[in-house]
Order: sequence, then structure tokens, then C-alpha cells
Amino acid sequence: MDYTELLKDLRFDLNLTQQDVADYLNIKRSTYKDYELQNRILPLKHLIALCNYFDISIDYLFNLTKRKKYNLSKKDINKKLFTERFKEFRKENKVTQEKLANFLQTSHSFISNCDNGKTVLTTAYLYAICKKYKISADYLLGRIDEPKYLK
Repeated sequence: MDYTELLKDLRFDLNLTQQDVADYLNIKRSTYKDYELQNRILPLKHLIALCNYFDISIDYLFNLTKRKKYNLSKKDINKKLFTERFKEFRKENKVTQEKLANFLQTSHSFISNCDNGKTVLTTAYLYAICKKYKISADYLLGRIDEPKYLK
């Protein structure tokens, strides 16, 4: 994931300090600094909060599209829709739980928990799936209905 420069640019465009953004996220400035430098991966809740704050799509922040935002996007994850779309994505791409677990270097049970609505992907796993399969992160998380796949 390479959102380092984009996060800085978005912050500079609004004349914000790292402390301003950290205050918005209710975290320490040093934690936000680590996000900007990618010394830490943004947790999904902070990723979504930042996208909402800067009024951009996750796909844009992930550099999967040049389109900054989508019309009618929802502000949060729709966990029920995520579960449906995650299973649908696997079926359309003929990706078994085992194959996806191996690709992500995680456990089969984690993928099963995503299928069963017990958990949502981490930011790193979401990015890896979206990058490889060219599926929209915003779509997968239920924030938009279109586009589904990115070019």
C-alpha cells in the first residue's frame, strides 16, 4: 500500500497538521505520523474515518482509481452487505477459502469468519484482494453499489 504521499497531500491541501488529523481520529499524533509514514497499517476504522474526513473513496486512497469519490457512497461499512459481497466475490473468481487464506497468508478460519459475517477484512487483506482481483474496496465493504470491478 502506498498512500503516504496522498495522505500528506490531502492534509496539506486543507492546511491541517498531523495533530489536527490525530485529534479527529482520537489518537496520538505519533500514531497518525506512523500511519502517514506507513510504519503502521491503518486499521479499517481509521481508514474509513480518513476517507470520510477527506471526502475520498477507499479506492482512491489505495491508488486503485483516479476517481476521488463516488456518488451516493455510504459513510460506514455495511457488514451484512460485506458478507454477501465477499462470498459473491469468491464465487465469481472461483477462489476457495483455502486458496484465499494461502494468498493472504492467514488462516482458513479467518476467511471462514469473513464468509459467515463474524469479522471483516483487515486493511492489509482488503488492499491485497482489491489490488489482485481489481475489485472496488468501497463496493466490497458495502459503501457503494457501483463500480464493482475497477479497470
